[in-house]
Amino acid sequence: MMNIVEHDRVGVHVGGGPDEREAALTELRKRLEDALAHAGLTKVQLAARTGLSRTTIHTAFQPGGPVPSPATVAALAGKLGLPKEQMLELRRTAAGEVVPVHGRDEWLGKPIGQWDPHDLEVHPAGTAAIAAHSGTRAHRVLPGYVYRAHDQVLAEAVGEVARGRSRMLVLVGSSSTGKTRACWEAVQPLAAEGWRLWHPYDPTRAEAALADLDRVAPSTVVWLNEAQHYLGHPEAGERIAAALHTLLTSAERGPVLVLATLWPEYSDSYTVLPSPGEPDPHSRVRELLTGRTLTVPEAFDEEALHAASILVQSGDRLMEDALNRARTHGRITQDLAGAPELMRRYEHGTPAVKAVLEAAMDARRLGVGLHLPQAFLIDAATDYLTDDDYDQLTEDWAEAAFAALARPVHGKQAPLRRTTIRHPRLPAPASAPVPVSGPVFRLADYLEQHGRTTRRRLCPPASFWHAAHTHLTNPDDLHNLASAADVRQRLQWAHHFWRKLADAGHLDALLSLAQMRKLAGDPEGAETLTRQAADAG
Repeated sequence: MMNIVEHDRVGVHVGGGPDEREAALTELRKRLEDALAHAGLTKVQLAARTGLSRTTIHTAFQPGGPVPSPATVAALAGKLGLPKEQMLELRRTAAGEVVPVHGRDEWLGKPIGQWDPHDLEVHPAGTAAIAAHSGTRAHRVLPGYVYRAHDQVLAEAVGEVARGRSRMLVLVGSSSTGKTRACWEAVQPLAAEGWRLWHPYDPTRAEAALADLDRVAPSTVVWLNEAQHYLGHPEAGERIAAALHTLLTSAERGPVLVLATLWPEYSDSYTVLPSPGEPDPHSRVRELLTGRTLTVPEAFDEEALHAASILVQSGDRLMEDALNRARTHGRITQDLAGAPELMRRYEHGTPAVKAVLEAAMDARRLGVGLHLPQAFLIDAATDYLTDDDYDQLTEDWAEAAFAALARPVHGKQAPLRRTTIRHPRLPAPASAPVPVSGPVFRLADYLEQHGRTTRRRLCPPASFWHAAHTHLTNPDDLHNLASAADVRQRLQWAHHFWRKLADAGHLDALLSLAQMRKLAGDPEGAETLTRQAADAG
């Protein structure tokens, strides 16, 4: 009869007498033999598929042979489609080891297939699509996935744990470079083999990990996203690192896969050696990370961009939008991760924040360059406000709005960030524009694209045209705005922009003014302007 002993919160079954151990070993081998026959494989073929030696395979199936190791049982169960947890429990009983007897519902985590990747902190991409009359939270679709060099290393680690060897990998990369998504894609083959995934976070990440790491069962993925919250904890970090080391090196508890992510600055701080005589607060963490880190690059290389283009051809709209915005610099994952938060900042911003952003959106869609002067945006924003919102503006409204818009989102993006104009190292042309004075800002690419789509039928208010005429000096900007004003029947403003260009020595502006005079029924004025252009060469 089984002997149940209470140990903390989990009951344990101490292996019984010789008869019970022999019965468990016989049942273990019977299940292996049946599964081998069902799969239609020879033992030689099974050895090739598992990576185990022929001797190891032969011994595992041999009646009267020794009890196979946990790694061998896990590898065989994985390739033969057997439930690993049950097979490992049979092996423990056969070996007379302590076997957990808690029910399946008490095991840590849940089957991988039952997880929503966003609950594991995979960044949403694009905007939410909410089903009609749905009372649930917005459903976000993951864009197609582009495999890169680090994914191959992850796949090899997953292959090793499927064969029974415990592994840990820590993906190191900057914000929103695709670390967490890469981990999610990597564990999908384990889902088909019945693996569970445990994400410790309640009541805090460090407390949850420290309390339950000793309960991790075989065939479990331990999910340590933002691992600084675990390994960098001032009191628990070293203890968590030690518990992870024990988990990874205990043959009886494997196989397990520990996946973690870190920003480079955290990885550096944990792995740097202290100077002689200085305290060493991360010695166990440093030893744990040694040989287990994997760098995720900032940007897609040409091969990855080509793969992304193939996804676009198959109909991936999210990837198409991201490529349109970010192909030149290759930071595709950052663009995808930052888009939802950029939209939230716009949609839920204060009236002043929305007014500044809409003025910037209109400027970009009407042809103003990337670098938007702050003075222009402040003056342009006023007519985007309702009378009530305008009356409630404080003296420091502009300062507060620009400060809010400068706060970064995922991927180190900001809705409106301050930037610097980089002038080409070439001789200045004879008609060089007057340099912009004061700070200049750049609108996030995603918000620019959103503005082009949603505001294409809207005409900017009077404050926009007035601010543009007052503050903008670049000839290309003035030319584009003059054309935009003309199309939108803002003829006085078109005239003012052409006049400003003409006064700056741009002869084509005189011809445009002449055309406007002719259309207005003033042939004499048109002729005068045409002669001025001719006299100027």
